[in-house]
Amino acid sequence: MKGATPQGARSEQEAAAWVRAMFGRVAHRYDLANHLLSFNIDRYWRAHTVARLREDLARPEARVLDICCGTGDLLRALQRARPEGASCTQVLGSDFCHPMLVAARAKTSGPLFEADALRLPLPDASLDLIAVAFGFRNLANYEAGLREMRRVLRRGGVAAILEFSQPPNPLFGALYSFYSRRVLPMVGGALSGSRDAYTYLPESVRKFPAPDELAEMMRAADFGRVEFERLTGGIVALHLGRVDHLPPLPPPSPDLS
Repeated sequence: MKGATPQGARSEQEAAAWVRAMFGRVAHRYDLANHLLSFNIDRYWRAHTVARLREDLARPEARVLDICCGTGDLLRALQRARPEGASCTQVLGSDFCHPMLVAARAKTSGPLFEADALRLPLPDASLDLIAVAFGFRNLANYEAGLREMRRVLRRGGVAAILEFSQPPNPLFGALYSFYSRRVLPMVGGALSGSRDAYTYLPESVRKFPAPDELAEMMRAADFGRVEFERLTGGIVALHLGRVDHLPPLPPPSPDLS
């Protein structure tokens, strides 16, 4: 199974524990590091994602969840993008790292809850939109994460995954690789006080599935009408997958009476 593989982690449980602790260490300077290291382009990536989801946010009584919400930037953007009069639309946020949720609470008054994205405490087919920005590649099991996203979506619902990627242009890719492997750990480590976090992050991008591979994984998880677009020369990719039908009901138990 593919998933996050921090150095030294020998199982999915160890990988998840390492990622949770790492984000806990950098939560206090996470926003500053993100905006500085991306030259504030991360704001555009989130705004573009929300624009693509505007019709879904306008659905009557839509239920929306931002998983791996971190410090709440995408969550806040989704809440602000609700059309005027769409007061019944509920936008929730979840993360399995408590310090991140504390930082998110300072930005939003919306409902937040602590949960692992691989085991959401939600009923089947209970959401209209589930989104994640720069958190999916940190899951310990990508296929399980996609299945869980699919499980909680209603028919007609959509999953949106905004994630870092590898630029397809060789020259630009080489420049991006130099920046992410040399500059990012040095600057990110100085800002956050945790160099290992900003050494892990670019390595996790390098190991993450390419956009076409992730699209195939979404189809295999029973998403329909899967599409993706590369942004900023392919540094980032936005994937959308829709739920065209509900999973079939399990066969009835044999009558043993």
